[in-house]
Amino acid sequence: MDISSIFLFQDTGSLIMSAPLTLAFIVITGITSYQAFNNQDLYLKLIFNPYTIQKRKEWYRFWSYGLLHANWLHLGLNLFVLFGFGISVELAYKEVFGPLGSIYYLLLYGLGLAASSLFDYFKHKDNYNYNAVGASGAVSAVLFAAILFNPTQILLIYGIIPIPAVIGGALYLGYSYYMARKGNDNIGHDAHFWGAVWGFTFTAILDYRLLWLFWMQITTPGMWGW
Repeated sequence: MDISSIFLFQDTGSLIMSAPLTLAFIVITGITSYQAFNNQDLYLKLIFNPYTIQKRKEWYRFWSYGLLHANWLHLGLNLFVLFGFGISVELAYKEVFGPLGSIYYLLLYGLGLAASSLFDYFKHKDNYNYNAVGASGAVSAVLFAAILFNPTQILLIYGIIPIPAVIGGALYLGYSYYMARKGNDNIGHDAHFWGAVWGFTFTAILDYRLLWLFWMQITTPGMWGW
């Protein structure tokens, strides 16, 4: 099972066309977010509000909130990361899981939205004032699926600081957990954390051999390119 070559971008155009689900996620999320920026009714209809979900049984909000974003920067960052990793992960899913790859990838992203918000749902289901938006949980799921497939790939933090994916992922989890416990900003750190856990775990459950390949990559010095 050699999928590392998928993560080496050579022909971006053909890769994009080979990843229609990622492209669809980006387009639909971008269009809906833009519309909601100028339509308060749409924004309130789709936003994640645990209290409303519990009282009105509007379960669709576990997914619809991922189509909204707080501002252009929030939207741009999520779509940038999704574009950067979603294409390669979608292709890896097709390579590893064959005909079911696209369905599994859809579940990775779609269930990632719900899984990443479950913690906040139970924590805030009696708090009418708690709201959340953004595809960050699902994007974290895609990112950590990419880390499982290729843990020694180099990520660029802030676009300039190189760091191996597995180390960056560990720091990301630690930071998200720490900031979620502090709870002094307006960022959904719990969604980031649980989305990441979902992406890694779900992908590993689909084929346990990926865990062995992951371990082999991070424990083989030659795989690090140092």
